[in-house]
Amino acid sequence: MTTALDYAEKLIAAPSVTPATGLVFDVMEELLKPMGFEVHRFIKGEAPDGPVENLFAIRRGPAGSKHFSFAGHLDVVPPGDGWTSAPFAPERRGDLLYGRGAVDMKGSIACMIAAMADIPADAGTVSFIITGDEEGPAVYGTRALIDFMREHNMEPDLCLVGEPTSVNQLGDMMKIGRRGSVNIWIEVDGTQGHVAYPHLADNPLPKLVAILAELDALVLDEGTDWFQPSNLEITDLEVGNPAHNVIPAKATARLSIRFNDTHSGTSLSDMVAAIAEKHGGVAKPIISGEPFLTPPGEFSQIIADAVKAETGIDPEPSTTGGTSDARFLRAVCPVIEFGLCNATMHKRDEAVAIADLDVLARIYTRIGKAVLSA
Repeated sequence: MTTALDYAEKLIAAPSVTPATGLVFDVMEELLKPMGFEVHRFIKGEAPDGPVENLFAIRRGPAGSKHFSFAGHLDVVPPGDGWTSAPFAPERRGDLLYGRGAVDMKGSIACMIAAMADIPADAGTVSFIITGDEEGPAVYGTRALIDFMREHNMEPDLCLVGEPTSVNQLGDMMKIGRRGSVNIWIEVDGTQGHVAYPHLADNPLPKLVAILAELDALVLDEGTDWFQPSNLEITDLEVGNPAHNVIPAKATARLSIRFNDTHSGTSLSDMVAAIAEKHGGVAKPIISGEPFLTPPGEFSQIIADAVKAETGIDPEPSTTGGTSDARFLRAVCPVIEFGLCNATMHKRDEAVAIADLDVLARIYTRIGKAVLSA
């Protein structure tokens, strides 16, 4: 019998640094087709980010039955140097399976595939929403998959994203929402000149410092019932002035704001733009996602019951952490994230507990059966 561990090894062995195409999707298709899935693959995107491959696979249940989706990504972050073993040669050492993507998130996708062995074909419709562009700009990935589903009238009723949400042990946390994210570049132009003749120049740095000081002093909110307080962080400051006796012509900075549902990406962008303009600067925002919440209810209870049955743990519903493709999928249907322990994600020697793979596969089986029969 093929296990989640076997599937995880096959997926890890297919290198897929973001943006991913090709081999790893070949493996995914080879695993799903014998299970009765109709597999659709397409490529989007162009250089410099490179092409992105996406996969939508569906196993149709009886007419009128519920449609439940497993969602995730096959692309991974670059492995970096210093691994104990080759990052794309999965290796079992003791109780752990090592390899890039072991927890984020080829391991969870392997568990989703394994779960299908025990979800009857007549229970309902099940699909996989899988992208190769989650760890990158996320421009040509899940959003393109959503367009595909809508075009073909194949939107799910509920969706589970397999991000590694567990913290200290498998099952201790699920994500019922996420904060929004906006990155903002601030530019201040001046006039270059000699420091001994400041009246002939216009130094942009004091203006930029004033902008950043006002922004850093802001208290955006105190948090809400389900969200932690929004935070604004200054993440980069650049002048590029190699000379000690020259007033620079330009200064720039970058902000990252993670925000709860008391704000929107637009409202925060407008606020920063007004402060920048007041001091002679210009703000250029890129909104990565808006905050969302799937309020506790039947779906979250199904997940909690499945986790409790297999682990004895009551998962904490949370909205902490970074962004994921759930920020896009929430426009289609209610979405919750639940997956493996995240301690080693994006790190050297990423590894998953082998026992957790079997447990998570059983949890996913319980969730799928319960959702389709509800």
